[in-house]
Amino acid sequence: MTHSPLPEANLPGRVVSITVNGETIAVEAADEDTLLHVLRNKMGLKGSRFGCGAESCGACMVLVDGIPSYGCTTRAVDIGGRSVTTVEGLALAGADILLQAFLEEQAGQCGYCLSGILMSATALLAETPAPSRAEVVRALDKHLCRCGAHNRIIRAVLRAAASREAGIQ
Repeated sequence: MTHSPLPEANLPGRVVSITVNGETIAVEAADEDTLLHVLRNKMGLKGSRFGCGAESCGACMVLVDGIPSYGCTTRAVDIGGRSVTTVEGLALAGADILLQAFLEEQAGQCGYCLSGILMSATALLAETPAPSRAEVVRALDKHLCRCGAHNRIIRAVLRAAASREAGIQ
């Protein structure tokens, strides 16, 4: 009995050009490679986390053309020519006030979820500079924080919005 060979696990992919945190990078990606896999394993950007792999926790959230997107299910080959911002690139996205507010509110405990939450909060504040509490809750609803820091996280986003509105740097 002869066995047909199993397909090579690391088949060569196609080269995809992606702008990541302001730098255009050409990276080889197989059709099944997720954006998260490419960011973490081929580009060395470890800030975005793998949580569930099913768009249920938000730990993998990145911004694709400014819109929160799940890195765990987005295929890397589908975002060629687009712009991706990861948590490492938040300074480029003008998130200094947001990061400071998270520190001041002690909005992180273990921190596993925070990279994704920061990405969604950044997108919210870019679109709605003075969100209501309800708008913050709605924007962050797709995120799971197992430590229970939700109230501090919401306060941090509202603090950042208030600081921006007041012109505080």
